[in-house]
Amino acid sequence: MESLYIVRHAIAAERGDKYPDDAKRPLTSHGVERMRQVVKGFRTLDPEINLILTSPLIRARQTADILLAGLSPAPDLSVEDTLAPGHRPEAVAGALGGHASNKVVALVGHEPDLGILAAWLIGAREPLVFKKGAIARIDVSGKLGRDGQLVWLATPRMLRGLA
Repeated sequence: MESLYIVRHAIAAERGDKYPDDAKRPLTSHGVERMRQVVKGFRTLDPEINLILTSPLIRARQTADILLAGLSPAPDLSVEDTLAPGHRPEAVAGALGGHASNKVVALVGHEPDLGILAAWLIGAREPLVFKKGAIARIDVSGKLGRDGQLVWLATPRMLRGLA
């Protein structure tokens, strides 16, 4: 693996009575449209993603589908349970080991876990902050550990501006 793109899911429905099961909260129509614009901007960076791994939660899967639809050639897509909320970075890194043959992988998930994972990958003490729809690129070498390099972290507004 050479590069990881870390993607926070887009704007989702609010928690509450309508969605008592947090795993089933979908993206809002506004979130879908904004994420499509984010992906248009992201595509200008020519990411060449081989594989998208997504959390099993609906809002992350919908975000991964939007990412998949906006990339050409289309990468493979797979659900990765360790990207669901509550998993430690070491568990995610262990799961990624099974996908080491892919040079460029995108991970779609949730905060605060993605910020904690990104910080762990680059050896930082404090989590990085991901707005909904934000994307970061971290270059890694060999086994995933704490020696990755943060190449960039872009807000959704920055990425939409590239579209």
